Formats: sequence, structure tokens, C-alpha cells
Amino acid sequence: MRGHPEFPHLDDHGRAWMVDITGKDPTARRAVARAVVRTVSDLSESLAMRPGDLDPIQAARVAGIQAAKQTSVLLPLCHPIRLTDVQVDVVPGERKVEISAMTEVVDRTGVEMEALTACTVAGLTIVCALSPFDPAAYLDEVTLWLKVGGRSGRWERPSGRSGRQAPDE
Repeated sequence: MRGHPEFPHLDDHGRAWMVDITGKDPTARRAVARAVVRTVSDLSESLAMRPGDLDPIQAARVAGIQAAKQTSVLLPLCHPIRLTDVQVDVVPGERKVEISAMTEVVDRTGVEMEALTACTVAGLTIVCALSPFDPAAYLDEVTLWLKVGGRSGRWERPSGRSGRQAPDE
């Protein structure tokens, strides 16, 4: 048998392999992930644009979208897929920046890794923008909140760990 029942990316001998999706039917799939960049800085000053500067919020959004499109290059066991939609929101708050990513595809495999990768790279882009002002800024709570489609149907993270509500579909 190829594929461990609990860990589908491992074979019976514990070796990594790419899951075979040949027999699966393409279905519409969606995933939502979230992350938070935490900082001790006053974000109104740290993320403020000066004439000629690139807006760090927009740079983070574009970086997240690009990252979602490159996920299979970054994660060796991830299937390359043709994303149909990627939306990345970057919202500064008091001493934090909240990031969310929604990815969609019609394919034989899910888009969870793409949503998580989008949040991670968008968050790192914000950390980079904050580094001259707050070298202690860090990426936190990179979490899958929702996945829809495929054999498993719909899954939502229960509210709890971060205290935030799961997103609406």
C-alpha cells in the first residue's frame, strides 16, 4: 500500500512521497487562512509612506498573491495547481497587522497550503517593512480557518486559540 492512513505524504516505510490525485475528480475548492504581525511600534509612523516610497500594505498584498502562485515551488510535496482566485487583505491595527488570504481553485487537490503561504509571505513583507523601526516585530498565528470542497467537504476551525471568529464563507 502506498500512503500511510494517518499521514498521506508518507509511504509504509516512512518515506516522503507526493500523494497520487489521478483518480480524483476536479471540484471547486476554497481555503481561508489568517496571520498576525505583532509589533511594539506605532504603526501609523512605521508604515507611513514618504514621497516615492512603495506602500508596504500594497507590497504585502502583492507578495502574498505571488507567494500563493509559487507554493508548489516552495513546498516539495505540494501539487502545482491553477488558482482561479487569490485575495489577500492586510489590515493595520493597534500594535498589530492582521492578514487574511482566500484561495480558490477547481482541481483535484485543495488550496490550503496556498492560503497559508500567502499569509506567511505577506506577513514577512510587513515584518521587513517594520524592521528599521521595530526589529522585534514578528509573524504570529499563521492558521488555516476554513476549507471547502473535495471529499472532506467543509471544515472550519472552531473559535478558540486566538479568540477570533472563524470567517464566513
